[in-house]
Amino acid sequence: MVRAARTYLGRFLPSRHDYQSLHSAWKTDLLSGITVGIVALPLALAFGVSSGVGAEAGLITAVVAGLVAAIMGGSNVQVSGPTGAMVVVLAPVVASHGAGSIAVVSLLAGLLVCALGLSGLGRAVAFIPWPVVEGFTLGIAAIIFLQQVPMATGTAGVPGENTLLSAIGSASRSSFPTALQTLAVVAGVAAVMLLLPRLHKALPASLIAVLLATVAADLLRLDIPRIGALPHSLPTPAMPAFDASPVGGLLMPAVSIAALAAIESLLSARVASGMVGPDGRPTGAYVPDRELTGQGLASMATAFFGGMPATGAIARTAVNVRSGAKTRLSAIVHALVLLAIIYLAAGLVGRIPLAVLSGILMVTATRMVSRRTVNAVLRSTRADAAVFVLTALITVAFDLIVAIEIGLAAAAVFTLRKFASLSGVQREEIPGERVPGDKHIAIFRLDGAMFFGAAERVLQEINKVQDIQVAIIRLSQLRMLDATGAHTLVEVISALELRGVTVLLKGVQPQHLDLVTNVGVIRSLRHHKHLFTALAAAVEHARSHVRPNADAGAAAS
Repeated sequence: MVRAARTYLGRFLPSRHDYQSLHSAWKTDLLSGITVGIVALPLALAFGVSSGVGAEAGLITAVVAGLVAAIMGGSNVQVSGPTGAMVVVLAPVVASHGAGSIAVVSLLAGLLVCALGLSGLGRAVAFIPWPVVEGFTLGIAAIIFLQQVPMATGTAGVPGENTLLSAIGSASRSSFPTALQTLAVVAGVAAVMLLLPRLHKALPASLIAVLLATVAADLLRLDIPRIGALPHSLPTPAMPAFDASPVGGLLMPAVSIAALAAIESLLSARVASGMVGPDGRPTGAYVPDRELTGQGLASMATAFFGGMPATGAIARTAVNVRSGAKTRLSAIVHALVLLAIIYLAAGLVGRIPLAVLSGILMVTATRMVSRRTVNAVLRSTRADAAVFVLTALITVAFDLIVAIEIGLAAAAVFTLRKFASLSGVQREEIPGERVPGDKHIAIFRLDGAMFFGAAERVLQEINKVQDIQVAIIRLSQLRMLDATGAHTLVEVISALELRGVTVLLKGVQPQHLDLVTNVGVIRSLRHHKHLFTALAAAVEHARSHVRPNADAGAAAS
């Protein structure tokens, strides 16, 4: 048992296999790590400010979580840190419980994500439908964009207020000339980020936009809000302050954050596993359960440094892959680059205007949504388009986790309706030459899936048939059968037998045999020999049941 436990836990620990390509890829990984670190700096600052915990917490999270997740996670190319989706969930928590509660929430959420990984639920992300994922992404992008309106207009948002209402209120409260100055900064940042990649894709557009906008703000002496003072080192690790009363109110937010962290990290890792680097080779598979435990440990680690919950970041991961990263060294270097910035350039970073971060996040939000993808979903099927739109609207109007739950429920309902429409019962003609009495024999073929969504309709269709003495129910074309479907078969057989109709079953598939036996389908037959593998044998046996009646009818005539 000890050996088995050691083998099981070994799946979640670092190994030499994580760095098997390091001898040939270390130079590329170093350069990739530096590139990702430069890209991650403004995003980490922006997400920290936008969530309400401050730029310092965003930077600390990018360093600590980025390092821990790189070593302990299940992907060789995943880059972790603060993300826009997490900001959307954290902002209401900060508004309700204060910024000091985030360390406790991060620790609790990290524990839950670790538990999900250890329990083997990492592969569950594969069951999230594509329209739900894209609707969720569209909703998050809209929220991130709207959250930047207060900073973009030089005003303060109302904590805890709906994002859309807060954006409208901030725009209406903005005053001249501050709003014009901040909007000009936002426009300048957006222009640099959108136009610079057209000149050269390798240029770090977001970092250059930060530098140019900050210098311009200083030269023009713009009186606009800045990031402010940042620490010149990482804080000393400390246990988050637990208070029994507030912790109770943080449990549900922690569950929501854990669910979001798990979903976003696994989706990011899954997308990254299908990407190809500059050499045209795929990045390779990832381990879902280990990815969850790694992300959980990363969020727990940030809690001791005053950070915020972290997840896998698809934007930074994509940059990492496109830069040629092959091993975890790249993500480790990215965290070390940010750590060096904390120790060497904290004062300069504090001079960055908040409107600069607002512009970066607005552009980031628009890039999260692909017009081609949206058109593809909307043109797919009505059901998928409805799920996509519904998930996006609920994400903006209510809550991210509620949006996923309702999106999954809607997708499940539409899928079940589709399955039910493909399932049914067909009456077939008796093969070969007809003999007297055949009109009293009915052959029913069950198609598709006999499950709880279609079982009632099958029962009604068979019960409509009258004036028969023997019913042959063919199950060989039945692809899926669940307990409800098997129980419905029991009800069908019992109802027919009560009417004096002999029921014969033909073609029970091997994978369904245990189920129909355990539920009582075979036991409900009049005789255990009324189970056949060949239709000809079933028809011959059925004729033996009706021949006396047919002969009697013929003699009377």
